Amino acid sequence: MPLGHRAAVLGKPIAHSLSPALHNAGYAAAGLAGWTYTAIECAEAELPDLVGQLGPEWAGLSLTMPLKSVGLAVAAAVSPVAAAIGAANTLVRQPDGGWLADNTDAPGMVDALGAIGVASIDSVAILGAGGTARAAIAAARTLGVTDVTVYARRPEAVDEMRPSATRLGVDLAYAGWDRAGQAGAADLVVATVPKGVADSLRPAWRPSTVLFDALYDPWPTPLAATAAAAGCRIVSGLDLLLYQAARQFSMFTGVSPAPIEAMRAALGHR
Repeated sequence: MPLGHRAAVLGKPIAHSLSPALHNAGYAAAGLAGWTYTAIECAEAELPDLVGQLGPEWAGLSLTMPLKSVGLAVAAAVSPVAAAIGAANTLVRQPDGGWLADNTDAPGMVDALGAIGVASIDSVAILGAGGTARAAIAAARTLGVTDVTVYARRPEAVDEMRPSATRLGVDLAYAGWDRAGQAGAADLVVATVPKGVADSLRPAWRPSTVLFDALYDPWPTPLAATAAAAGCRIVSGLDLLLYQAARQFSMFTGVSPAPIEAMRAALGHR
């Protein structure tokens, strides 16, 4: 078991986070008495001091916006996937007291897709070019894809992703946002854009296409509603939250597999 019995999610803003409900439900289901998981508001400039002051009772930290890049800098070691993506959403206390930076977003995407029977795919389209899009590139590579099309407003944003894609062995093709309706031709569409940005899209969905919409509030999004109407399978941002948290749970506690159904129930009807 790890050294401590505390964990938390850090970010700013953070009051909305569902992570405490997920992790604490997992602790209860696994019989981990004394384990607690909280939310701490923390800005980028505050992260190094905060992490440096944590005692040995701290087993791990979940990092959300805007901390995923700076999280790499406060760690003594960085996992290959976090290094390739250029972002960490997880800090895990190591036996020597240092921290390992890791990323469970990409494998969480793969797990969420696996839960609906998707183990490999031939083509991926990504809507948006931010941090979640980089995790999607890593997930695509795990699923066997080496060519990904990114639909975004700015080609410069896609160019900023290319070093990560190169490290992952993926070739990126840029397509303007005015062509985003063509994304439905891919086997998997991963929507990573902020709320409202994709609401007016009406892709020519194929029933065999899978939509992974990283949003979950409100749900369904207009994009997800159009995909559902076409008979597509859909994975939501809540699924991503659940499966990436399950991986963090095991990394923090040493308990594997995580009690996924108890953690899923903690999300309620959201």
